[in-house]
Amino acid sequence: MASPPLKDQLDIVIPTIRNLDFLEMWRPFFEPYHLIIVQDGDPSKTIKVPAGFDYELYNRNDINKLLGPRASCISFKDSACRCFGYMVSKKKYIFTIDDDCFVANDPSGAKINALEQHIKNLLCPSTPLFFNTLYDPFREGADFVRGYPFSLREGVPTAISHGLWLNIPDYDAPTQLVKPLERNTRYVDTVLTIPKGTLFPMCGMNLAFDRDLIGPAMYFGLMGDGQPIGRYDDMWAGWCCKVICDHLGLGIKTGLPYIYHSKASNPFVNLRKEYKGIFWQEDIIPFFQSLVLPKECTTVQKCYIEMSKQVKEKLGKIDPYFEKLADAMVTWIEAWDELNPTKAS
Repeated sequence: MASPPLKDQLDIVIPTIRNLDFLEMWRPFFEPYHLIIVQDGDPSKTIKVPAGFDYELYNRNDINKLLGPRASCISFKDSACRCFGYMVSKKKYIFTIDDDCFVANDPSGAKINALEQHIKNLLCPSTPLFFNTLYDPFREGADFVRGYPFSLREGVPTAISHGLWLNIPDYDAPTQLVKPLERNTRYVDTVLTIPKGTLFPMCGMNLAFDRDLIGPAMYFGLMGDGQPIGRYDDMWAGWCCKVICDHLGLGIKTGLPYIYHSKASNPFVNLRKEYKGIFWQEDIIPFFQSLVLPKECTTVQKCYIEMSKQVKEKLGKIDPYFEKLADAMVTWIEAWDELNPTKAS
């Protein structure tokens, strides 16, 4: 049998507070790969992992031990803690998934190997500079359409593959409240590149990326315990990553693969977490839309440090939280460079 793709070059990162029984259904697809499990919440609780998986598990005590005072940049009691797994990985690629995400079926009833599709997305180029109306021109049965400039057909390296969800859609609390029974049953057989200059809401529950290309920008911010905001961890990372990808000439794809998102979180709890973010994002989005990185910023780290200065200067006026977040962005890069010395800027 052929060896699974990127078997020794990819880690699967899973944040959790519970036993990982959900891995049983993913076994045919995940078992050959190394897992990094980031345990959130009470570190004295034992998390059970099904037999046969190759994994390492980190709880809050491990994070504190490994990062010392810099551990303050890793969120607690929030799935944002997953980004610690990105930092300690030694692989080129990361796939991250939530523990309430199950294997989905395509319209023919076949089980979808989400990881395999993410790998396909990451290993072929993106086309952010000119939109192809047949979507991903590198997929089988598609190509560049008439009128597509030949000079742009090589595309750019793909840094991020953003997958979608059947069943429970990734809605914010107000939308959940007004559409409590809505389920996504639409399977759209499409992968497309998000155009340069366009931001998007990045969901972290079915996501893969090239750590070497964009890893240091995949910081999921300060969320959860002791913070005034939650459920914006992946959004923050997505906005930062998109601006940096645009600046460095990298691409982001969205669409396939689908996973089956099994359970809706409580909309009232979510509203409490999102409340400030819903207001703040009306200022945050224009900030990212107008953010310009100087040409001296030639690495992800340099881009991210420059971004943190602008966050402090411009978003700090909205709320002191953003000054704290800007400092944590710098701490994150320091911790990243310490654990990944060859990747240091």
